[in-house]
Amino acid sequence: HVQLVESGGGRVQPGGSLRLSCAASGFTFSTRCMGWFRQAPGKEREWVAAIYGRGGSTDYADSVKGRFTISQDNAKNTLYLQMNSLISEDSAMYYCAASGPVYSSSWRRNQGTYNYWGQGTQVTVS
Repeated sequence: HVQLVESGGGRVQPGGSLRLSCAASGFTFSTRCMGWFRQAPGKEREWVAAIYGRGGSTDYADSVKGRFTISQDNAKNTLYLQMNSLISEDSAMYYCAASGPVYSSSWRRNQGTYNYWGQGTQVTVS
C-alpha cells in the first residue's frame, strides 16, 4: 500500500536551514504529482511546493519562492524540501503528499489533487 514518511524537521534559529525528506513506497514515484504542505496552529493547511511531470517541473508558493527548493530522487523514491533563510512564519507541521496516477498538473496547488499524505514533521523557527 502507499506510504509516505516524513523526516528532518526540528528547531532552528531564524536564518537557518533544514532539509525535509519524504520516503515513499507502494507506487511508482516519478509518475505522481508530489507536494509539500504545511499547517500552523490555528491556521488552515496551505500548499508550499509541488514537483510534477516527467521533467520534474516545480512550483512554489510566493511565501517560500527563492528560499525553498523541492526535489526528488526517483531511484530512492524520496522527496525533499530544502528550506533556507527560515523565518518564524515558516513554523508549522509539514506534510508531503502524493497524487494518484492520473492527475491534472493545473491543480497542483489544490489539496484535492493529492490522495496520499504523510504523518507530518514539525518545523519550529525560533
